[in-house]
Amino acid sequence: MPPLAPLFRRRRHGGRSVEARRPGAGRAQGRGARRVSRAGLWLSLLVGLVAFGADRLHKYVQMDVMGWPEGRFVPVLPFLDIGFIYNRGVSFGMLGSLPAWAVGIVVAVALTALVVWWARSTSTLVRVGLAICIGGAVSNAVDRWLFGAVADFFWLHFGDFSLFVFNIADAAITVGVCLLLLDLTGIGRKRGANAA
Repeated sequence: MPPLAPLFRRRRHGGRSVEARRPGAGRAQGRGARRVSRAGLWLSLLVGLVAFGADRLHKYVQMDVMGWPEGRFVPVLPFLDIGFIYNRGVSFGMLGSLPAWAVGIVVAVALTALVVWWARSTSTLVRVGLAICIGGAVSNAVDRWLFGAVADFFWLHFGDFSLFVFNIADAAITVGVCLLLLDLTGIGRKRGANAA
């Protein structure tokens, strides 16, 4: 029998048969996992930059190129108007009653937590979701730094009942949160992790 044959035959350990692994198989799997993790890292960075860039571009076009006046809204759908208004709170106008310094602290803490979570995560779905949230949150933070408030453009309502006014960054944050919720259901996780 060739010397390498025992490496591929079934062995007995504690009454249970197991298949012997080829030398270096664990290292190869580790390298593959690192490649997947690195690919997920770059994908999440790209998606986060797209979320940030899309919001900045839209704000530049509507506010600077078109010179859209603050407070003017134009209906485009029975439940959606496009306009321009400054929001003193965070996403979707929440916490608008808080002083500016308190809102700044909330935003800084939330961004720090998201970045730490993103850096420690090994799930591509989680990283992409977090990166989208971070991209949107950073864009809104830029508004707060430039204008002292966040520029919002889309007014969602049903008749006279107003839901909220938001921007592309807020929509991106919502998409990111939905991806995180999908991860909670097990979508996007590695089969090996689920089996364990």
